[in-house]
Amino acid sequence: MSGRFDPERVFEVLQRHDVEYVLIGGLAAVAHGSPLPTTDVDVTPDRRRENLDRLAGALRELEARIRTTDPDGVVFPVDGAFLAAQPRMLNLTTAAGDVDLTFVPAGFEGGFDDLCVESDPVELVDGVIVRVATLRAIIRSKEAADREKDRRALPYLRALLDETGG
Repeated sequence: MSGRFDPERVFEVLQRHDVEYVLIGGLAAVAHGSPLPTTDVDVTPDRRRENLDRLAGALRELEARIRTTDPDGVVFPVDGAFLAAQPRMLNLTTAAGDVDLTFVPAGFEGGFDDLCVESDPVELVDGVIVRVATLRAIIRSKEAADREKDRRALPYLRALLDETGG
């Protein structure tokens, strides 16, 4: 089911639905100048119920399904109550590519509220403002996650931080 990777479409739909979130992960690193490739959009949404209801509307528009080994994914109840019940993460496939909802990113146990203070609004698409995690926050999260792919990315991200000072 996963459509062509189109993060601009994801951001446009999220903005149209007034979803509050912070962009994290590889695409956030790319926004800071990282050359490392990424194939999904990782976001930490605000868990307030009204926001999750708006997020559900955006996910319906994007034809979201739970990502599994089945390329079509699995249908799920796309509503705020279902999203609120997710403890840490939900990996989705959509008509605009893969989208991962990370409610509690590694290193940010308070989720959106903790991460929001370590993010900045950035215009990633014409007229679309995306709150992007700082490079320091991305590094902190990757250090805390301590996955092999994160350990491989950290030297590049640290060098970028040294180069940009931010």
